[in-house]
This record gives sequence, structure tokens and C-alpha cells, in this order.
Amino acid sequence: MANPVPLQDNDLPLQRFYHWERARASEIFLTQPVGDGAVRDITWGQAGDEVRRMAAWLQAQGWPAGSKVAILGKNSAHWILADLAIWMAGYVSVPIYPTFNGEALRFILSHSESKACFVGKLDEVASLKDGVPSGVALVSLPLAPPLQNLSWDAAIAASKPLQGEPVRAGEELATIIYTSGTTGNPKGVMQSFAAMTWALSSGHERVRFGNNERMLSYLPLAHVAERILVEQGALRFGFHVFFAESLDTFVQDMQRARPTLFFSVPRLWVKFQQGVYKKMPPQKLKRLMSIPIIGGLVRRKLLKGLGLDQCRLAVGGAAPMPPDLLRWYRDLGLDLIEGYGMTENCAISHATVPGTFRPGTVGLPYAGVESRIDPNTGEIQMRCPAVMMGYFKDPEQTAATMTPDGWLRTGDKGAIDKDGCLRITGRVKDLFKTSKGKYVAPAPIEDLLVTHPDIEACAVTGANFAQPLGIVMLSPDAVIRVGAPDQRAALTISLTEHLKAVNARLEAHEQLDCLAVIATAWTPENGLVTPTFKVKRPRIEDLYALHYEAWLAQRKPVIWATS
Repeated sequence: MANPVPLQDNDLPLQRFYHWERARASEIFLTQPVGDGAVRDITWGQAGDEVRRMAAWLQAQGWPAGSKVAILGKNSAHWILADLAIWMAGYVSVPIYPTFNGEALRFILSHSESKACFVGKLDEVASLKDGVPSGVALVSLPLAPPLQNLSWDAAIAASKPLQGEPVRAGEELATIIYTSGTTGNPKGVMQSFAAMTWALSSGHERVRFGNNERMLSYLPLAHVAERILVEQGALRFGFHVFFAESLDTFVQDMQRARPTLFFSVPRLWVKFQQGVYKKMPPQKLKRLMSIPIIGGLVRRKLLKGLGLDQCRLAVGGAAPMPPDLLRWYRDLGLDLIEGYGMTENCAISHATVPGTFRPGTVGLPYAGVESRIDPNTGEIQMRCPAVMMGYFKDPEQTAATMTPDGWLRTGDKGAIDKDGCLRITGRVKDLFKTSKGKYVAPAPIEDLLVTHPDIEACAVTGANFAQPLGIVMLSPDAVIRVGAPDQRAALTISLTEHLKAVNARLEAHEQLDCLAVIATAWTPENGLVTPTFKVKRPRIEDLYALHYEAWLAQRKPVIWATS
């Protein structure tokens, strides 16, 4: 296997943490909002003291080396400190999405055989009541809701700091990251310290990181992309990490951090654009930006308003970015690149090259990554040192996902163009056949549908019908608006025009018969989307399939569904 990216032991996460603990003891590592506009700054030296004390407390519990310890909660400074303490103590961390319901939480804690669980910021604690197996100790992190159990502060106050610099070998299991489970129970992806370190090294070959970068952590740390870019990036390069307090304070959080690196999903990039358009209509903005000198002032003002005036690298991932959106940000002065990866490869596979413009593709393989397309299924397969060790306690699923010689079957369909850039065309298992015998890949169509500002999520379906149909979930703002009859009529017209525009870009057999509009939110709690808000197609089919014939029988482009 080609592997031009060197891996050094002193690049591993604990070794890097010890380095910054010594070299930057008095410099700020983490900035945590604590409410009412106040923040708590934690230096590298303070982080070292707390992590060492918690590692000593964990070791004092007498669990065998390699035991599993979970972390449940929203992003916070102490989420990262808990992760470091688990590793320093000789254990394996198990991150859990804060939106998992009690059933999923119990499955992960039981399946992973976790001895304990750190509990951080949560919107509600209902899942803890029936989701924590007996015998699993709970430790509350700062900012956690009130719980009757041991707190982080009490544990570190009762413990002396662990001495020395205990290290973990690169080949050791570092973490088990459970996938969000679109088609069944989550699978536990096993990743080593070396895999995470190599992934960051490979990314660094594509985009250079400095020692004074600032990042805002707001996407779930339980997700591999945030874990690699933010947590591992901070440990490797000494980033200053800021945390978001809530959705309501997100603008202020961005203004505080003024990140130099910023990663987000396409939906948020769309919302940023929509926020700009609410203050200034698109045509007026375009006209102003075309005027010399004034255009530059407008661009700087808009980026500053978004908190992105210091951003030198902006990244989109998790779904394709609409080409028009990429062009809009480039015109604004932000070089927005796209990345492609998954939990099973530490989020390292392909990315566009900064300074280039390849809309519709996810660019070239990262350094040291091999990729190919299965000639029979069109599936994207890749191989690199960041590929997982396997699925925890699931050798059959591991064998189904990995070839004997180490190629990862991604489950995505794609094609490689003449320049070597990868284009993703859908999911292998998501394909369905219409009654005309034509196969439809729903993902690319869904990517077009969600560009409408009032569509929060969608699913394209219709197996065995003459044409597919789209089920669209309205945004919260649109749900409120359509309570007024005139607003519903206006949105019906807007969605009808959007459907025409989308169909004009599709092959005849892909064109949607209608859009069924759903006002009920799809949430992780009701099981219709994953914690990363990927639609669970089987659950959507279970809930809505009985209505398809009635919707289609109305022969309208937009159907207001009652379910």
C-alpha cells in the first residue's frame, strides 16, 4: 500500500498533549462559555493538571487496562479533557451523541461494555433514566444538568495528579465510535491512535495548519470529523479551541472565536447565505459587489458579520455543496473546499484542493489514500492507514465491509473523472427501481431539493411506482408561517416552481411526480433521523408508505400531507 505520509510516535495525541503542557503551560487551550456571556479560559497547564487528576481517579477504580469509558454530552472543554483522561489512564473512550434516545444509549453502553460514563451538557436527561445499565458509574462534567452522582470537580479534588508521561502505542485501540445507525443498531467502529494521527498527517499534506489556529467546536465531538479536525488538530498543532454555547448564541460564539479554520455541513452554509439575503436582497448585493472599492468593503463587512473575516480555510462536508453556493462564497472571498470521508476511515478520503474550483466533485484523494470504483456495482472503495481496525464484536459485518487486502467498501456509488476527481452519485443500498424498470439514486435528487430555503430535510422514494416522489420536511420558520392561509398558498407556489427547476435537471425516469410536504419535525428522538440528521429511510417508509397512492392520486405538484 502506498503510504508517503510518515508517522512519528511523538505525533500521537498524548505525546503532543505533554508537549503543549510543557511548552505552552500559561497559554489558553480551551475557551468555554459558562452562561450570560461569560467564558472560562483553560490553559494547557490547567488542562494538564485536571486531566492528570482524573486519570488518577480512573486508575484508582481498578478496571483492567483497555476498559471502555463513555462520554455522553454536547461539545465542551471537559468533553476533550475527559477523552484525554481516559487515554492517559490506559482506557478506551466511547463517544455517544447527546441526542441518542434511551434505547440507543443502553445498547451502546451495554455493547461497548463501558465501565463508566462521563455526562456533559444535555438538553434533557430522560434518556439517562432508562438508558444506563446497572453497574455503569456516572461522572458529571461541568455544565451537566443536576444529577445525583459524582462530579468531575469532586473527583479531581480528591485525587493527586498522575505523574510522568504515560503513553499509548500507536497500534492500541483508542476509541470506539458508534455510527449513527441509519438502517439498524449503531456499529462500533474501532480506531487506533495511529489511525487518527495518520489521518491528520494526511490532511496536513493537503492543507497546512499553523500553531496559532482558532476553531469553533459546535458539531458533535461524537462525530469523527469534529473529533479529527478539532480535537486531534488542537492536540497536534496547538489550536485554540472555542466552544459554542447554544444555537441562540451562535453568532456571538462565532464573533468571539473568529475562527481561522471552519468546518460545517452544507445546510449551515446555506443558512449563512439566507441570513445575508434577509438583510440585503441578492440582486442588490450582487450589484454592490461589482463596484470597485465598494465591493471589497461589502465583502469584508459581510464576512465580519458572519465571524469569518479571519477564516483562511473553510470546509464543507457530509453532503454535496451546490455549485452555485460554492460560487457565491468564492465571490465573497471565502475559498470553500469540500471533503469526503466516513467514520470507518477517520474522515480521510478525498477533498478538493484549495484554490481550485471543481463543483460536483469531492476532489482528489488525500496523500497516501488509494481509491477505486468497483466495476460491477459502481461502489467507491478506498484504502489507507486510517481505515478502521474493524467493528467491535462484529466480525461478520467487518468482513462484509473490508476486503481481505484492506480495501474499505464505502457503500457510496461514484465515478472518477479524467483528472482523478471523485464524483459521488448516491448510496449503493439506496437505489430503488420504478415500475418502469428504471433505477433511481435518491441522494443527488435530495441534494437539489434541500437548496430551497424552507426545506429542512427530505427523502426521495417511490419503489415500484411509475415516477419517484419527494417527501419534504419544512424548516421551523416555515412551519410557523404556513399557519396563515396566504402564506401556505405562497409557499405552495414557491415549492411548485422549485420542483419544476429540480425536475429540469433530472433524467426523465428520475423526475419527481410530486412533493409531499410534512410539517412534523423529523428528530433523533422520534427515530426518523440519526443524531447527525441523516434520514433513516426504513423508518420514513414505515411511516409514510401507506399514503403514497393517495398523494399521487391527487395529481398535484405539491401535496400538504396530514400525517
